[in-house]
Amino acid sequence: MTLAIHQNTSAAAGYRRSLEGWSRAGIKYVELTTPLLDEFLKTDSLAAAHRVLTDQGLTPVSAACGVGGLWEPNPNRAASLDSLKQRCEMFATLGLTHIYAPTATTAKFTADDYKTGAANMREVGEIAKQFGMVAMVEAVRTSTFVSTLTTLLKMTREAAHPNLAPLLDCYHFWSGLNKLEDLDLIRPREIGHVHFQDVPDVPRELLDNSTRLIPGDGIAPLTQILRKLSDKGYAGPLSVELFLPKFQQGDPYEVAREIRQKAEAVMRQARVA
Repeated sequence: MTLAIHQNTSAAAGYRRSLEGWSRAGIKYVELTTPLLDEFLKTDSLAAAHRVLTDQGLTPVSAACGVGGLWEPNPNRAASLDSLKQRCEMFATLGLTHIYAPTATTAKFTADDYKTGAANMREVGEIAKQFGMVAMVEAVRTSTFVSTLTTLLKMTREAAHPNLAPLLDCYHFWSGLNKLEDLDLIRPREIGHVHFQDVPDVPRELLDNSTRLIPGDGIAPLTQILRKLSDKGYAGPLSVELFLPKFQQGDPYEVAREIRQKAEAVMRQARVA
């Protein structure tokens, strides 16, 4: 597996400064976000955004598409699909082959809505295929639609599209309504991407996005999780995505140095580095 960093981790630094700082710290693989890219494009071109990556020797492995309402039934879904097409075109130009959206929603749903959800996922997979991309679904622990690995796997399998895959987020997995043995349900090479974070030793009721920690600083059984993923054939990026202000507002170089030191130690312990 390879270590990557998600641009949410250095959100305050902006598109160029985050990538340049990480590169100086020895990071080779990165995950992009639409807010930082959009801000960069206000004063520069998509070609220039691509040059930032190539000049720093960075490989973009995934991108948060920034489009909501893709998976669950909702009245604004047609507009969401149009936005997704624009984002796929943009990120494909940057050399990306994987794009994702979380399942974040607080609406109420019925059992029939999950059949619609699987069809929606299949439709998103078909759009991604047009751009030579794989669309990935990230289960969010607070979602009222898809919050667990078991539901995520069931729905992506029902969608049954070769350009659609589940994304496993270690923080959402371990802080949510999942069990370690749920990882045994994963089929070989089924997982499309992994977000890599740790969970602090506090009551789960106090957890939110901002409480994510660098791998190795918390209590999540990350070595066991990585071993199980390895056994299932996953050999892709482990993308560290953090939201604490001390990371997001910190110097990207120093933040990336700390992430490398701690995350790579966990990866070595799990024998996946």
